[in-house]
Amino acid sequence: MSLTPDASGVFPIAPTPFNPDGTIDWTSTERLFEFYDRIGSDGTTVLGIMGEAPKLEPEESVGIVKIAVAKMPGKPVIVGVSAPGFAAMRSLARQSMELGAAGVMIAPPPSLRTDDQIIGYYAQAVEAIGTDIPFVIQDYPLTLSVIMTPAVIRKIVMDHPSCVMLKHEDWPGLEKISTLRKFQAEGSLRPISILTGNGGMFLDFEMERGADGAMTGYAFPELLIDVVKLQKAGQRDAAHDIFDAHLPLLRYEQQLGVGLAVRKYTMMKRGILASDAQRKPGSSISAKAKTEVDYLLARVAKTDPRAKV
Repeated sequence: MSLTPDASGVFPIAPTPFNPDGTIDWTSTERLFEFYDRIGSDGTTVLGIMGEAPKLEPEESVGIVKIAVAKMPGKPVIVGVSAPGFAAMRSLARQSMELGAAGVMIAPPPSLRTDDQIIGYYAQAVEAIGTDIPFVIQDYPLTLSVIMTPAVIRKIVMDHPSCVMLKHEDWPGLEKISTLRKFQAEGSLRPISILTGNGGMFLDFEMERGADGAMTGYAFPELLIDVVKLQKAGQRDAAHDIFDAHLPLLRYEQQLGVGLAVRKYTMMKRGILASDAQRKPGSSISAKAKTEVDYLLARVAKTDPRAKV
């Protein structure tokens, strides 16, 4: 299975489950991908920023890819292969595809500043991994500090047929989606899948601007699936209603520095993860913060019974 420009739906970004001692919890890893498959995810993305990928040993990264592919049969698995050097990127990309991954995701290094540097970097990355591997552009300026204009994204897409998807994670970014779809309608941009991030914070309107779905993390990926399906079915009010019920928890999870800790704590309460541990250096939330998350869960549960944990 290869990733294609018509990919759509929800691809949850998978956190990496750890034991309290910092070792990978392989049992929870299997349970996590079984959960994603069971709830109707259209695919998944592993080894992303929220997956703590830089903290993993190469063999651990490969182990996670193996489990994701095995536990989500018939569904595309995207592997984050961003690395300081192209040798490591190529190695993980080629190994992942041999294991059955559908494509890879490449983020620009924070050192890039000009349009030419960004365009040149992706040309070198494609040369390194091979033109036969479908890839995703990760556009995440809030964390990576690299600003990609719609014109730069168009240039990368048009220069490289193996570019099949944009992970859109700009903020604010609704106008960027509209501009890219305008390019496509005018014929200056070939069709490309656009999946959005930012923890789903703007998914309700991103779908209305032309996004194909979401590629992000949230402790209730079922909510992301609901919003995407309802918007595609033209049920705008229903999509906004269920989204609004989760919005306070979504917002709480978006706090810089502790968002992953909040998400892992909630997923632990749901029984998906055995522990909310992160590998050092990592963050944690206080006892007070946990009571606030519990309060938000209780409020969400008044509308969505899946939050009764």
